[in-house]
Amino acid sequence: MTATIEPTITKERLPSAPARLSLAPTGSVPGLLDGAWWPRSRDLLREIPTLTKALDARWGRITHVTVNPTHWPVIPRKVPVTGHTVHVGWFAAEQDPNKVILLSYTVGRLDLLVIPPETEPAAAARLMAAATVPGGIRTASGLMADEAMSLDAAEARSRPDARRPE
Repeated sequence: MTATIEPTITKERLPSAPARLSLAPTGSVPGLLDGAWWPRSRDLLREIPTLTKALDARWGRITHVTVNPTHWPVIPRKVPVTGHTVHVGWFAAEQDPNKVILLSYTVGRLDLLVIPPETEPAAAARLMAAATVPGGIRTASGLMADEAMSLDAAEARSRPDARRPE
């Protein structure tokens, strides 16, 4: 007799690593973003419980999450988390593809930059710092574009064929 263990069951039993999250200082001047989140995958069923666990104690129970489907291959309608269910929605044209919106009954709304899971740690650290600037006026996609331009410039400077002023 053979037994098959489904990957979803295995994932649920694995202890999850803490959320990679950076939030603007409490009481600071509000900006367009409240912080940044660097998920480990593009699997919302796996990532949302870790994110809500990190936020529930500080911000109150997260009840709803919205994403743009551009970077998420599967968007579940509901995600079970410890003690409750988080409802997930999506907006294609209305929501920045690099942002997640979290709703809580106690705090209201949090807007977080979503740093792609494959991002290098140094770039993720820069993006996390930029997203937590009090009173920041850069959008999530604006921050991602800034980072891409700085990486392109750094690569151009490091190429051996780049012309150096004499």
